[in-house]
Amino acid sequence: MRIQDLPFPDPGVPDTRSGARFLWWLGRHQLGGQLKALAWGLLHFASVSALPFCVGLAVQAVLDRSGARLALMGGLLALLCAGNALGDTLLHRAAVTNWVTTATRVQQLLARKATELGSVLTRRVAAGEVVTVSTGDVEKISWFVEAVSRCTAALVTVVLVCIALVVHQPALGAVVAAGLPLLAVTVLPLLPHAARRADVQRAKAGRATELASDTVAGLRVLRGIGGEQLFLDRYRRASQEVRQAAVHSARMWSLIAAIQVLLPGLLLLAVVWYGVHLARTDRITVGQLVTVYSSVMLLTYPLRHVQEIAMAYSFSRPSAQRAARVLSLRRATVPTAQHGEGHGAPAGPHPRTPGPDGQGAGTEDGGPADGGRTPRPARPGPSGGPPSPSDDPPALSDGPAGLSSGNRLPADVPVPSGDLHDPATGLHVPAGRLTAVVCGDPDAAGRLAERLGGHSGEPGPSVLLGGVPLDALPLDVARTAVLVQDKEPVLLSGSLRELLDVPASGGVTVRAALAAAQCDDVLAALARGTPGTVDPMDARITERGRSLSGGQRQRLALARSLVTDPEVLVLDEPTSAVDSHTEARIAKALRDLRTGRTTVVFTSSPLLLDRADRVVLVHDDTVVAVGAHRDLMRTEARYRSVVTRETGEAADRADRTQRGTDTGRTRAPHGTAAGEALKEMEGTA
Repeated sequence: MRIQDLPFPDPGVPDTRSGARFLWWLGRHQLGGQLKALAWGLLHFASVSALPFCVGLAVQAVLDRSGARLALMGGLLALLCAGNALGDTLLHRAAVTNWVTTATRVQQLLARKATELGSVLTRRVAAGEVVTVSTGDVEKISWFVEAVSRCTAALVTVVLVCIALVVHQPALGAVVAAGLPLLAVTVLPLLPHAARRADVQRAKAGRATELASDTVAGLRVLRGIGGEQLFLDRYRRASQEVRQAAVHSARMWSLIAAIQVLLPGLLLLAVVWYGVHLARTDRITVGQLVTVYSSVMLLTYPLRHVQEIAMAYSFSRPSAQRAARVLSLRRATVPTAQHGEGHGAPAGPHPRTPGPDGQGAGTEDGGPADGGRTPRPARPGPSGGPPSPSDDPPALSDGPAGLSSGNRLPADVPVPSGDLHDPATGLHVPAGRLTAVVCGDPDAAGRLAERLGGHSGEPGPSVLLGGVPLDALPLDVARTAVLVQDKEPVLLSGSLRELLDVPASGGVTVRAALAAAQCDDVLAALARGTPGTVDPMDARITERGRSLSGGQRQRLALARSLVTDPEVLVLDEPTSAVDSHTEARIAKALRDLRTGRTTVVFTSSPLLLDRADRVVLVHDDTVVAVGAHRDLMRTEARYRSVVTRETGEAADRADRTQRGTDTGRTRAPHGTAAGEALKEMEGTA
């Protein structure tokens, strides 16, 4: 694999049973690159280690006044220098290639896992840990995988040189052969301590970075409440802890470095002292002494590479364990053979209930009696008439300058259609209708929205789309079938064109989506914030859309979801930061634009609820009421308490009233406070 061929078409299926197995799996997939690095490493280290022998023989040739041997050694030295240069250059090239390809493979695996799990990933693993694994841990893992072949070549060279020294000069060679292994293993006991201190520093640095990011993100709010200095002081304390941890870690590394310099120096002194003694007694020649002395000096170079592999493993093992833990997370899947009624699919037609107009309409919600998706009519444009000339936004481009046609979904993707059913809560969403879901607990609403999109990591039966479990579908098909817009959607930095360039069916244009989301003022604000922009689609969006208000960000996110035009669109509080007048227009435009498509809106806004084909009340993770908004306001006390945002005694009174109704008691007349509130709400709606 060459760097220019990256990224990998398929990074493979990793062995995540342990950190060591994950490292072994990465090494096996780098076998070709490892063998190349090993070959060039042997050439490089062998050329370096052979230089002392040539130097020693050359010195001895001078002493013996042999010009032929001196010339031969000179030619051999030139050849070894050329081999050293060639081996070093190509070893570095192979090592960098191995490092980059390993890092790319791990990052692709992490990106694929994040795409597979979605929001489930951050519930199982902290978001900060995922970022750390994909940055710092990837570097350490790649370091070890790359260093294996290089350090193996160095180890082989050291062993061969020791053997050659023993053969060339047994007395001094035995001293070197005995001393070098001691040098190699001396620092090993210190490496775990150094790795632990480095991990502490890394953790403190991560917390300081997270604190700094939160402080910068909330700087406007902090200044408003006078808390800026408080958070700055917290960051100062956190940064001082990072500094102290860095100094603590550096002390250990300085000790290791000192040992790596001191012990080879002591071995060199011992070799020189003993070699001079042997030379004075004529037991060795001067050339042999020079050979052994030079070999000891140069062997410290490959010896450091041998020590590096132990250091790299000490650092990469915890990093590999963290990466393996993230990659071992699995999306909950359902065996294909268990489709249908075994997963809680509705076995037959649902009882007829009055629709919004009070008439019976086929199924439970007034949808088609056959339960299939209603044939989709031609999409009407956003209603409400054209804007006044003074409110006209700059012209938008829907043609070649708009969405790229290559980003549309392939027509042959087998995306299921039909009713959406959640066996866990009993929620049934008819195909082609706008269903509003009301939950008293916002967290429960968020969890249910994720379940409907197949993102839930909690155990339980799978949500069914047309009788097919979402968990049993391939990931890309499930994501194509159901799109979930979170209550806090993220806008990435870039142009508006890039924001809306998403995989889409092509049934909704950019202009229609922006109009339905009431983004006229957003386009004008973006155009003003990007001087020289003619087409608002080229206007720049800052990081996470921080230059926009919360309502503007919500509307852009809604437009992005509408452009995608999925089979099922799930919106979690899509207008919570929007004023009531804009919300009313969005509610009408959303219903018009999504005609013929299944739409689920989690909301407690009367403006959205009144536009829904049916409203479902979920209480304690169970569907307790289904009907039209106005009917539920009259007949369901728990629903009324959520929509009118009753608190305290009013909510308790609503619960008591509902329990009394459930046991057959007579409901309070409309002359009570609750009845007056109901009339007022109906008038407002």
